[in-house]
Amino acid sequence: MNKIIIRSEQAKDIAEISEVIRLAFLNSEYSSHTEQFIVNSLRQNDVLTLSLVAEIDHILVGHIAISPVQLSTHELGWYGFGPVSILPKMQKQGIGSQLILSALEILKDLKAKGCVLLGDPNYYHRFGFKSYAELILKDVPAQYFQAISFNKNIPQAIVTYHSAFNATE
Repeated sequence: MNKIIIRSEQAKDIAEISEVIRLAFLNSEYSSHTEQFIVNSLRQNDVLTLSLVAEIDHILVGHIAISPVQLSTHELGWYGFGPVSILPKMQKQGIGSQLILSALEILKDLKAKGCVLLGDPNYYHRFGFKSYAELILKDVPAQYFQAISFNKNIPQAIVTYHSAFNATE
């Protein structure tokens, strides 16, 4: 496999990003199949803090979206990963790991306090994410809602994602 380039999205990438996201979740049984609409809505609402793409030979093969989340404590500086999308034929080649690690480093540079996500604990544990009883996403099994703190403090709070996560088209 040729070198993977991780970079910020450009306006010319938007349609291709949507297609990468759609294909990445096409056969996922735990998907609402609206992930591409969510990213577009985050972008339209100007709350897409980070939108990174993975590119190989000028072809987009992956994407990660990062947006702010609200905590019931009103503490600022927390963000949510999602979705993380890799073209099916390119999965399990380390592309997602590179996107995640790049996004975490950028969040640290932005002085973020922490990041949350909804996903497979067996996968995200390797990046330092884990479930915390004091950090809650309503109506989600606790083991799948995970966080990483950049300052070692985990707030006792209920987390809410932006309303863009309700987008269906």
